Amino acid sequence: MRDILKVLIMVGVLLLLFGCATVRERQAFSDWHEEDRRWRSSASGDVRLPEINEKSLLDDYVLYALLNNPGLEAAFEKWRAALERVTPARTLPDLRFTYANYIKEVETRVGAQEQKFGLAQTFPWFGKLDLRGEMALQAAQAERQRYEAVKLDLIFRVKNIYYEYGYLAQAINIAKANLTLLTHFESVSRTKYRGGAGLQRAVIKVQVELGKLEDRLRSLQGLTRPIAAKLNFALNRPSHLPLPLPKTLPAEKHDVADNALFSLLRAENPNLKVLDFMVVKEDFAIKLAEKNFFPDMTLGVDYIDTASRSDMDLKDNGMDPVIAKLSINVPIWRQKYNAIGKEARARHRAFLRDRKEKENLLIADLEMALYQLRDADRKINLYGDMLLPKAAQNVKVNQLAFTSDKANFLDLIDSQRILLGFQLEHKRALADRAQKMAEIEMLTGGDIERKTAGLEAQESDK
Repeated sequence: MRDILKVLIMVGVLLLLFGCATVRERQAFSDWHEEDRRWRSSASGDVRLPEINEKSLLDDYVLYALLNNPGLEAAFEKWRAALERVTPARTLPDLRFTYANYIKEVETRVGAQEQKFGLAQTFPWFGKLDLRGEMALQAAQAERQRYEAVKLDLIFRVKNIYYEYGYLAQAINIAKANLTLLTHFESVSRTKYRGGAGLQRAVIKVQVELGKLEDRLRSLQGLTRPIAAKLNFALNRPSHLPLPLPKTLPAEKHDVADNALFSLLRAENPNLKVLDFMVVKEDFAIKLAEKNFFPDMTLGVDYIDTASRSDMDLKDNGMDPVIAKLSINVPIWRQKYNAIGKEARARHRAFLRDRKEKENLLIADLEMALYQLRDADRKINLYGDMLLPKAAQNVKVNQLAFTSDKANFLDLIDSQRILLGFQLEHKRALADRAQKMAEIEMLTGGDIERKTAGLEAQESDK
């Protein structure tokens, strides 16, 4: 009995050694818990959503979505589920217990053998468990990056819709102001026409412009509901809940060079990181496939319960035998193991090519976003600094000239229509720039200024 206890103690020690989590595994779980605390828990442990009202800023909308979006919640749980696969992957197979009862007892010199107890533990070849654990850990890290990608996409969606909503608010205000002014012009033109000092076609012209502007205003006002619904869906709120129209459009800009942005994309884009981790995972899979040519070992111990003989007094009477066992599998099906290795190498090559293809597509997206950002900047400067002041001045000049009967009323209407177009184009360019900045942030992994500084620090350390 003492011998079997020694064996059980040794097996228990081995199981404990094989069951210990690695440092990187513990760090991976720590990262998950840190993310959980950061986005989900307040000091009291309760989730608190920011209020969405007239005073809410864009950051409030973003935080609300991060705390409440079901798609992000699902990605977060998939990350946790992937982490939970690491421990089973690097853990030994279950300890096997066997029991046998001798239906017909085996008579021996020292007594009848009545029953047998056995324990057996399989040990994969050296390094197999570590490789399986590394594969599972790399898959979990890839799942984390998928979560990061979902988070960045959610932030972009909220910002993109918010900026569109902000442009809509500005366009409605501009249309209303122009409608008030055109209504005044229409009243003046009718008064002059009745007094014989105006032309009928001038009255008709301003009425046509009024009709067009009223139609545009109705279209803009009708658009508020579907855009608010899209924003509510991103926030996981019922679509009918009211959302206040933003009062201003933010002046989103950055001072980072284009080449730094492309470097940031290659280093920080989570979709590329997913493929990086999958490439490393397949590296481990190739190494694991090579170890399939080596046998796994099973160590075991059997204990046979032997009854004492009562008909004589013998040395070792009733002694219970203890049997140590060793078995190995014989990996003779080399064709099968070769195929497993070829599959792993093919997956490795596929992920490498997927990574290159994804990088090319993202670089093309960033190129287009930068072009559209520069184009929006150009339009902002063109309309804000040149065309809008001149158009506003032209309206004033024509209005004064018309009041003193020195200008055609049709010229005043045309100048007002041009001013309206320039005002809308200017606000559209402001919204476009903000939207493209949000897209560039998504492509480059988030906070551009902070991440660029971190990337420069890494380069200097090298």
